[in-house]
Amino acid sequence: MIDKGLTTFMILATSLVMLMTPGLAFFYGGLGNKKNILNIMMQSFVSLGITTVLWFSFGYSLCFSGTLAEGTDFLGIFGNFDKAFLNGITLNTMFPGHDFPELIFIAYQMMFAIITPALITGAFINRVTFKSYVFFLILWQIFVYYPFVHMVWGGGILAEWGVFDFAGGIVVHATAGFAALAAVIFVGKRQVWITEPNNIPLVAIGTALLWFGWYGFNAGSELDVNGITVMAFFNTDLSASFAAVTWLVIEWTRGNKRPTFIGLMTGAVAGLATITPAAGFVSMPTAAMIGIFASLGCYAAVKFKDRLGWDDALDVWGVHGMGGVFGTLLLGIFANNSINPNIPNGLLNGGGFSLLLKEALALGLAIVWAFSFTYGMLILINKFVKVKVTHNEEFKGLDITTHGEVARQI
Repeated sequence: MIDKGLTTFMILATSLVMLMTPGLAFFYGGLGNKKNILNIMMQSFVSLGITTVLWFSFGYSLCFSGTLAEGTDFLGIFGNFDKAFLNGITLNTMFPGHDFPELIFIAYQMMFAIITPALITGAFINRVTFKSYVFFLILWQIFVYYPFVHMVWGGGILAEWGVFDFAGGIVVHATAGFAALAAVIFVGKRQVWITEPNNIPLVAIGTALLWFGWYGFNAGSELDVNGITVMAFFNTDLSASFAAVTWLVIEWTRGNKRPTFIGLMTGAVAGLATITPAAGFVSMPTAAMIGIFASLGCYAAVKFKDRLGWDDALDVWGVHGMGGVFGTLLLGIFANNSINPNIPNGLLNGGGFSLLLKEALALGLAIVWAFSFTYGMLILINKFVKVKVTHNEEFKGLDITTHGEVARQI
């Protein structure tokens, strides 16, 4: 029987996560070069369309059909095609073990699938052709995102092994972050080097939408309405707030000796990314500490990237990728079984190294696969479709050379 309150909550959570993709478009659009605003925003918005087609056709089925325990999936890596085109799912089909329709779970998880590859685009802004990006979007979802969703959340091999990821530290942020790094190394540095944001108020709007939508991202991942749901909601805000303030203090005292708005917002996003894998598994004081660790670690990662000369334009690797890494490892350290009985205790709560080791090995697998597949995929795509834009296209900007449109700033 449908629980109307829970179903309404899941519809709301799904809507909030959907809002994150336009939020990301505004965030990246404001940070980017003014000649490439529409191009970077379109890379986010086009995922709303293409990913929905893929998810409806076979994506949901590959992620959430069959399990390793039942022997009905493909080696614990992919699901099967039983639910392709939502076969057998009706208005009255309930999501197994829950009192809401499976259709809303399908839509909820689809929003995760939409935003994950869009995260990558900030790394290679104004250097990649739109046609090659479309191929990248499709292939990356099928061969990186889908298998990790199934392995961790869909009853695959990592779930059976005892790996936990509350809302996407491994599945979303680590895979996207290290795919971004591979793409940066493949396409090389920008030829037209402009690093100043073109519209900071637009970045602020994007950050606000991301922060707001992240409540659905994390709290909704409990797939229920209970104390853990509320805690995940509050932990999300705690981590983002402590991280924002920490980043501000770092910049004010060590960086350029000024409190910058961009720094404040970057810190908030780092805190949001880092708490994601642990939001429903750790205490509220721990969430605050994770926010502090998030800014310290991600700030150091960004500086490390700068020293190595990686042209990750909008710090996707340093903030999202390393945020996912730090958050997943901190989960292995701080997980608290008394707060959420579905997870064993982490290292500092008497659980030993078992959970931390499993999380670290799963992270290693995600990092190696996302990086190596992405790099190899770009080599393959480049044989058929030019990946890198020309110097002339980069100089004139992709808005006009690719789309024939120009953004009008108010």
